Parts: sequence; structure tokens; C-alpha cells
Amino acid sequence: MTSDGPASAGVPVGELSYTEASRELDAIVDFFERQEVDVDQLVARLERATAIVDELDRRIRRTRAQVEELVPRLEALSRGELGDDELDEDELDEDEAFDAEAIAEEDLELEFGPADEGDDASGDQAMF
Repeated sequence: MTSDGPASAGVPVGELSYTEASRELDAIVDFFERQEVDVDQLVARLERATAIVDELDRRIRRTRAQVEELVPRLEALSRGELGDDELDEDELDEDEAFDAEAIAEEDLELEFGPADEGDDASGDQAMF
């Protein structure tokens, strides 16, 4: 990228913090919103934006899975139902499992807005 790009542009996407990746993605979107887009940079920035979106999606999915696993354990611990042993998933009722999913959904909606029911499992979404 040129000097008008973010400082993190040369860093591999997997090494960026979530905040750095989000800021770089915002800068790329700003680039595409300009009246006169530099055609020489178009494909490179689009490829970088796609890599960033894929990485952020992967991180969000991993975090969601961790939240869905940990929240029921925390709820059970707070009720004094667990000792030092691992949580037996059979001990959870459907409402408790749903609460963990709802919390994860709320976190994602705060970051990215409501999820479309039509999104596929790969996380492919239109960027522009």
C-alpha cells in the first residue's frame, strides 16, 4: 500500500490485534468511498480487506464458542452447583444453554449489527 494507508498494512492479518484490523478495514472502506479510486491499488486493497474480514470473522466465531462454553459454567458456579469438577452438559437445562447463546448474539450485534438469518456458516457477507 502507499503512504496514505494505515501503518499496519504490511503486517500479516493474523498478527493484527482486533482493533488494528478493524481500523485498517475502516481505512480501506474509506479508500473505496473516495470519488477517485486509484485503480492500481484497487485489487490489493480488496484482497487485504477480504483477508481482514475473514480473520475477524474467525476470531468472532471462536470467541462466541468460548462464551457459549464458559457462561453456563459460570452460571452453575454462581449457583454453587459445581465444585472443582468439569461441568456436565447434561446438568444444564435448555434455558441456561439459550442464555449463553443470547449473550453471544448480543455481543456480536453490538459489534456488527444484527445477523441476517440468511448468512451461511462460512460467514460470507457483502462488504460494500
